[in-house]
Amino acid sequence: MPLTKDQYLSDVWNKVTQYLYTNKFIEPEMVESFFHTSYIFELTEEKAIISVVNIIQKQVLRSLSDRIADAFIHVLDLSHPIEIEIAQEPDLEQRYSGKEIRYDENEFHTMNIQKDRTFENFVVGDCNRESQAAALACALNPGKFFNPLFIYGNSGLGKTHLMMAIANYVLKTDPSKKVYYTESLKFVETVVNAIRDNRIEAFKQYMFSIDLLLVDDIQFLAGKEKSHEVFFTIYNELVNNGKQVCIASDRQPREIKGLEDRLISRFSSGLSVGIDSPEFETSLAILQMKIKQNGYGIDDCDEEGLAYIASNFSGNVRDLEGAWNRVLFYAIQFQPDGKSIRFETVMNALKSQAVVSDKTGLSPKKIIKTVADYYGLTRQQVTSKTRTKNIANARHISIYLCRKLLNISYIKIGEEFGGRDHSTIMSACTKVEKQLKKDPIFENVIKDIEKQLNV
Repeated sequence: MPLTKDQYLSDVWNKVTQYLYTNKFIEPEMVESFFHTSYIFELTEEKAIISVVNIIQKQVLRSLSDRIADAFIHVLDLSHPIEIEIAQEPDLEQRYSGKEIRYDENEFHTMNIQKDRTFENFVVGDCNRESQAAALACALNPGKFFNPLFIYGNSGLGKTHLMMAIANYVLKTDPSKKVYYTESLKFVETVVNAIRDNRIEAFKQYMFSIDLLLVDDIQFLAGKEKSHEVFFTIYNELVNNGKQVCIASDRQPREIKGLEDRLISRFSSGLSVGIDSPEFETSLAILQMKIKQNGYGIDDCDEEGLAYIASNFSGNVRDLEGAWNRVLFYAIQFQPDGKSIRFETVMNALKSQAVVSDKTGLSPKKIIKTVADYYGLTRQQVTSKTRTKNIANARHISIYLCRKLLNISYIKIGEEFGGRDHSTIMSACTKVEKQLKKDPIFENVIKDIEKQLNV
């Protein structure tokens, strides 16, 4: 006589439990306390939902999710991975009761999407070309190619601009699309409030209806366990249904500490693209666009003055904007003889603000970029925490050359390399100096880079 569905699921769960016990993945006490009181709520070839009685069971079985998945693969003779979801009975009953969960469209509203941030006014250069292309591809065909799209880079380089550009393009193309933009801290706040008000299922249902989800500063989600769980559920639902997810962070997925491995794995499964600090040409183009947006013409500012700003404030777009705003304020206050902004005005306005730069145009950022190009890396990789040999070597050379060619303090150099302390910077310089004394090939590398820097 064939088994009923419940009998089959019970049999599978017993075999899974036996496999775990036989292979000593669980203790005898755990079998009785945690596994015999749990059961398979739903089973497909792709996913198993395990129902538990209480939060303690949920936490214990969740900690064993990978081993439980392996057990299912063995018992069912699967040739592919299987997702394991551990859920409490009340949650499952609510989810599958057939009762409609109602919500107001305004109950969980998106954060403001700035209409003026578009692809048209995003200045493209070598530093961001790949990211812009990927973002545009997602906007043209949401959910079709790169899902999720993960954009990483330091603050102020244009990640949020690209996220907004995607949103604006999608809404312009199809105003009926539901687009949701949020910062991760705002997402956490929404989850906390929804749990407090017993509206978490309503929030999930609302998010399941979204066509395009954009989450900024995902690194701040680290350590927020409950928010991890909610976001994971939403993410899976959207991606599995062909809805586009775009994420921005100040670092690559695997460099974000405090995120669950399952989230990192899924972020890494899409396309990760970085944005670097703008080179001179891109900085100048960005600056020119900002000036036009302020109502000034390019001819209203001395060409040499513009070049000075672009050379010395190319760390990020916000630095450029801040420098220009300072120049504009200074010109209004101290140059009342007309609209044109002279080079002397620029110099006077920024004399206490500019980064270290000598007559050759050298700066820490230029040195880092030159070394990065020499080794086929990005500037961000060189200044990152990554410790792979080639990246670390490029980082040490960059630090050494900053010290040698610019003669700036260890503390200042540390700031240029992601806030490293002076002892780390000193150690890097010492390593390079020692290697120079014993390695002629390495010495030639340093000389080649210096030639490229025109020193």
